[in-house]
Amino acid sequence: MSSQTAGLLQLLALIAALALSHRPLGDHMARVYSSGKHYAPERWIYRAIGADPDSGMRWPAYLRGVLAFSAVGVLFLYALQRDQGVLPGSLGFRAIDPDQAFNTAASFVANTNWQSYAGEQAMGHVVQTGGLAVQNFVSAAVGMAVAVALVRGFARSRTGELGNFWADLVRGTVRILLPLSVIGAVVLVACGAIQNFAGIHEVGQFTGGTQQWNGGAVASQEVIKELGTNGGGYFNANSAHPFENPTPFSNLFEVFLILVIPFALTRTFGRMVGSLRQGYAILATMATIWLGFTALMMWTEFAHHGPALQAAGGALEGKETRFGVGASALFSVATTLTSTGAVNSFHSSYTGFGGGIQLLGMQLGEIAPGGVGSGLYGMLVMAVIAVFIAGLMVGRTPEYLGKKIGTREIKFAACYILITPALVLCFTAAAMALPTPPHSMLNSGAHGFSEVLYAYTSGANNNGSAFGGLNADTQWYNTTLGLAMLLGRFLPMVFVLALAGSLAEQRPVPATAGTLRTEKPLFTGLLVGSIMIITGLTYFPALALGPLAEGLAS
Repeated sequence: MSSQTAGLLQLLALIAALALSHRPLGDHMARVYSSGKHYAPERWIYRAIGADPDSGMRWPAYLRGVLAFSAVGVLFLYALQRDQGVLPGSLGFRAIDPDQAFNTAASFVANTNWQSYAGEQAMGHVVQTGGLAVQNFVSAAVGMAVAVALVRGFARSRTGELGNFWADLVRGTVRILLPLSVIGAVVLVACGAIQNFAGIHEVGQFTGGTQQWNGGAVASQEVIKELGTNGGGYFNANSAHPFENPTPFSNLFEVFLILVIPFALTRTFGRMVGSLRQGYAILATMATIWLGFTALMMWTEFAHHGPALQAAGGALEGKETRFGVGASALFSVATTLTSTGAVNSFHSSYTGFGGGIQLLGMQLGEIAPGGVGSGLYGMLVMAVIAVFIAGLMVGRTPEYLGKKIGTREIKFAACYILITPALVLCFTAAAMALPTPPHSMLNSGAHGFSEVLYAYTSGANNNGSAFGGLNADTQWYNTTLGLAMLLGRFLPMVFVLALAGSLAEQRPVPATAGTLRTEKPLFTGLLVGSIMIITGLTYFPALALGPLAEGLAS
């Protein structure tokens, strides 16, 4: 079987698995976030944190809950890393340096999981399991809670209440992420992923001596890193490491974990707003972009330029031979079109155009299907923009899901789409203009510029993958990337929740003959076009200096 055929069959199997899980998982999540019942473990948590899960919150109170919880998470994880040297289960590793501890704490709380360290050489069992893995759960649950709050803004009328943040956070963790993670961890262990608390040990004789590896609770952390679109690896090689991703089946299963909740949330959205067809329209938009990017990536990596690539059957440099070109390209697109950032190949070794596809996937805002929660609310904000553009074309006040999109709403949406590009481009410009940061670049020219652009694109979009080649473990990059991750995560949430509150206060507007049918294919096409045009106009100059210049020169 050729590599191209194997890649296509894996893509078809993935689509089938996602289609089978879409309805039951989407309906389950809709029931979770609409339920008024509290399970006993949930009531214990509410009592422990002093929260009343039945009290409604307006958007400022909901936002305060998000920010307060996340701030405590940053402080706790920072302190845990700084005290690692005196903790049990540290494996003899010293405390993490202040700038790197800040970067890592910001990264995992912001659902980014950017890592400027090698996990097996820096983090002991307590930090990995009690710190990083915990944030993998709760940071994903925060994103889902904000998405649900926006959906309630569309579904409710004449009230400013968006639900209760603490209830949404706990339910998302206890009823969705934990059960799925237990099942997924069992599957990964069955595939060969390790799950233990062993120390550093020798694994065999090699030329010139022995090789040492850490044990660890790898399978349980691997499953939530993919399921919660987190991405931080237990080992430096991330999902290319055989302890994390042992077989081609586990590789495909991990891609499924990355995509399953973001795609299923579109059905949750349709259920909660009372129109499944609206959910299918959002799903079709996400799927169109995802399939297009996957096809482009496979084409660029299978294109044969020169005898070496022809003999290998594709651009195999930097790719794990257990998976090949097709599975690596599939994983790469899934991880950059979501906020996952896990990698099973070396992104810097992709072709020039392949690296550009990875960058563009993140620069879209990671909305196809995007991160857990963040993909849905990002796509809904883009839907508001698309409706506004359509209204300008025909001279009507734009409406979406029975809500008028007025001056206030469009300002919130515009601020949302402007924040992340401003962070990416300003930080990249500063890093290239100052004398010291360029010293971290392994390559010069267009590829070196792509390394820096990729780092800030990954950080500000809460992706976390690295292009490779950039030494990011410096005070400049640890600090600026940490700031980019925090600002890129929480500033957009401010405008999402403000938009949700504004929509929830409105009276529903009855549909008329002039109302744009947002559940039709025409709107799906308009939404795809709006996303591509807005992103292209924003990032084209930067992409032209990096991956496009490299691709055209090769």
